[in-house]
Amino acid sequence: MNLSRIIEHWATMAPSKCALRFEAAEISYAALWQRVEAATSHLLARGVEPGDRVAYLGLNHPDYLALLMALARIGAISVPLNFRLAAAELATVLTHAEVSLLFTDRAMAGLARQAVDLVEGVPMADAAELCAPSAAAPIPAEELTGDDDHDVLIVYTSGTTGRPKGAVHTQANLLWNISSAIAAQDLTSDDHMLSVLPIFHVGGLCILTLPVLAAGGTVTLHPRFDAGAWLREVVSARPSVSLLVPATIKAIFDHPDWPSADLSSLRFLNTGSSVIPLAMIAVFHARGVPMSQVYGATETGPVSIVLRPQDGIAKPGSVGKPALHVEVRLTDRAGNPVKPGEVGEIRVRGKNVMRGYWKDPHNPAFVDGWFATGDLAQQDADGYYTVVGRSKDMIISGGENIYPAELENLLADCPDILEAAVVGQPDPKWGEVAVAAVVLKPGSTLDTAGVLALFDGKLARYKHPRRILFLESLPKTALGKVQKPELRNLLGSR
Repeated sequence: MNLSRIIEHWATMAPSKCALRFEAAEISYAALWQRVEAATSHLLARGVEPGDRVAYLGLNHPDYLALLMALARIGAISVPLNFRLAAAELATVLTHAEVSLLFTDRAMAGLARQAVDLVEGVPMADAAELCAPSAAAPIPAEELTGDDDHDVLIVYTSGTTGRPKGAVHTQANLLWNISSAIAAQDLTSDDHMLSVLPIFHVGGLCILTLPVLAAGGTVTLHPRFDAGAWLREVVSARPSVSLLVPATIKAIFDHPDWPSADLSSLRFLNTGSSVIPLAMIAVFHARGVPMSQVYGATETGPVSIVLRPQDGIAKPGSVGKPALHVEVRLTDRAGNPVKPGEVGEIRVRGKNVMRGYWKDPHNPAFVDGWFATGDLAQQDADGYYTVVGRSKDMIISGGENIYPAELENLLADCPDILEAAVVGQPDPKWGEVAVAAVVLKPGSTLDTAGVLALFDGKLARYKHPRRILFLESLPKTALGKVQKPELRNLLGSR
């Protein structure tokens, strides 16, 4: 089945039902399908063919959802871009994905132009033109060859080496993920979701936004997260579900409207992206809102392990049990299953898991058909999983992934720095922040401001270190490898 069928179906079954609320407008399923058809005609007129990669750089907007569905009909591939990246990082993604066309909105047009100027042969287009009404004749069926075995989405996440990795999802991957998400969250056509996280992430796109649309519900879409706007929307529009990450939850707690906000319309609040503090969960439970969780990764769609809303209060802190259509197991370093109660690496297998990484067929992410997440968890006697840490060095700050190698590579290029290492440090607002430990070369006068300036224009602001620690040497093993656990302990003592 083609992914766009989830919109076409409801445009036939409930054409006047509100599919999307965006700013002051309500868009029915029939109107949303008209946008999909207009976007399809626009793409075909621009020569987009099956397998082509088409990028989008912009804030959340209904037109991106129409673009995704139109590309699915054609059999082409969406490459949503993270607008928090620097132009040089975006250019790397555009080049690696061999993007043939980039759509951008007005807010990100300047950044898009900077990125395009660094690459060759990538035309830019105004996203506002994408869904403009078309006088073109109906599209012949033979031109719409997209099917569930076609690639439809490449979402980029930097690897531990600092090189970009594009997780490739087929239409079938997304459809199976949608099915799991609907089952896990008991979604129906009566649900109204408040969507505020960026839909360039699989979390913002695939945990609730697409599943609610597939269930025939309504999605209120905000261009970007704003704590005050979230609270006002909950009070006025009365959504039944929403999705947040720890950093956005913290911002809501800190907002002056939080104590008086009426949250009674929410039958649950979903969250994920990193370990959720129990104190944070308790605050929502005290307000009568169960907090559910979804564990997963960009590579897994992401719905892999789910804590259902009805289990949120009974199992706070747990990420739940394997989602429908998903198998999960915990293994030791040798890949052997661990005993109940023991900590092991989470490995996932299912039809929601990506086909692989773009242009990287030999990546060792899969072990005997299982995706090795690098995350550590344990399973209790009732079968619920709790994530206890990460075997990788990845830092999650405000729901965004930061890979130390990206920062370390830039630090290594500085002639004043002898050696450096980057680790995560707990932070009450962002969950974690990056901290750089730096050893200067003899005679160097480089200071904190000078180190921080090395990242300007090179990496997204959220990746920049929030603290610089100058050391005489880094703790290392006998083989010269930096001992990051010891380094973290050292940071905690200073």
